[in-house]
Amino acid sequence: MTTPRGARGAVPRHDDRRRSFPQVAPREAPDGRFAATWWGNAWVEALEDTALDPARLARGKAYAGRGHVDAITVTPGRVVAYVHGSRPRPYRTEIRMRTLGDDGWERFLDEATARPDHIAALLDKDVPHALEAVTGLLPAPGDLVPDCSCPDDGYPCKHAAALCYQAARLLDEDPFVLFLMRGRGEQELLAELTRRNAALSAAETTAAAPPMPTVPARAVFAAAERSGLPLPPPLPAPDRPGRPAVFPPDPHAPDPLALDLLASEAAVRAHAFLTTGHDPVAALTPWQDAVRLAAAHPGSGLTASTRALYRDLSYALDRTPTDLARAVAAWRQGGAAGLAVLEDPWDPPAGPFDRARPALIAADFPAFRPWRNRLSTDSLQLRLGRDGLWYGYESDAGREDWWPRGAPDHDPVGALTDLLGR
Repeated sequence: MTTPRGARGAVPRHDDRRRSFPQVAPREAPDGRFAATWWGNAWVEALEDTALDPARLARGKAYAGRGHVDAITVTPGRVVAYVHGSRPRPYRTEIRMRTLGDDGWERFLDEATARPDHIAALLDKDVPHALEAVTGLLPAPGDLVPDCSCPDDGYPCKHAAALCYQAARLLDEDPFVLFLMRGRGEQELLAELTRRNAALSAAETTAAAPPMPTVPARAVFAAAERSGLPLPPPLPAPDRPGRPAVFPPDPHAPDPLALDLLASEAAVRAHAFLTTGHDPVAALTPWQDAVRLAAAHPGSGLTASTRALYRDLSYALDRTPTDLARAVAAWRQGGAAGLAVLEDPWDPPAGPFDRARPALIAADFPAFRPWRNRLSTDSLQLRLGRDGLWYGYESDAGREDWWPRGAPDHDPVGALTDLLGR
């Protein structure tokens, strides 16, 4: 018997073209701007440039800042939310915009896959200006059409303005929300970028390296043995690791992006072993190798592929994604030595550690409390590594939630100065 669609027990199908975001917590904007990225500010400017009443914009910005905008739903061409006003019942508010046609998406995908740094930027939640220039992803003045159930006929009303400002915060955190507004979901775009990148890599490999004629190894060894001549010298090692194979998307196969990462890592290790006779990661523990893999992945846990990688690696080693994210920050700070500083407190001998506190006080830094190899205030910490370097850490005041920050330094004052960005 076929289970009716929507029947109890049926597995819901993921809709890549519909995303809902919980209410954004109110926050202050000291500089008066709601967006932190250039594309987020461009979104706001598109509405502000066509607004007929600056006073309504100001009230809408105040509404957004006070948390009057409920959960936001984004679908192609539409951003919808309920916005609380002066009446008990909230108003249904939406911003409409046109979606990109197939030609526009073709231009976007062609430009994105033409340069590897564009793909890396997108995975890291960044939008290169070149992609916007080619496709016109961002709205121009007049492209955003506000609508609201309130009786105010302003263009826009304060509720629509509030929704627009809050939507800019979503764009700051994830530019794939902008792509969804323009008509394509995140998974759909990532799959197409992966397919095109794989096809391009295969074409480059075929064009750059025509197949070489082959001889069975058994025949070569037999001929050398019969003639008493030495075997020919091995072929020279390539200058760089090879490109990974093509992994087309398949619903029953592992994630193509994860396979590409693992294949690239294997190629780098094989090339190092071939050229130096040494495997650079052979001495690592499974946990250290997992941290190294995650640290080599572009992004910082914000993309779908990165989140999946963190989840799978941490689950395999009985850790949490937060444990892995903290370890990745330590690895990016100082490699295996930085990871050891994160995880292994130790008792340093007298000398550099004892001289650190007077040096910090002389540089007008606050007094630090010592504990083993660590010097701490309520929100700053320096850790002395076994390699003689000082590593900076930060935490919210009053919480023992330390995260690696800044570059290590032989001088504790230098490490703290880098941590504070002075």
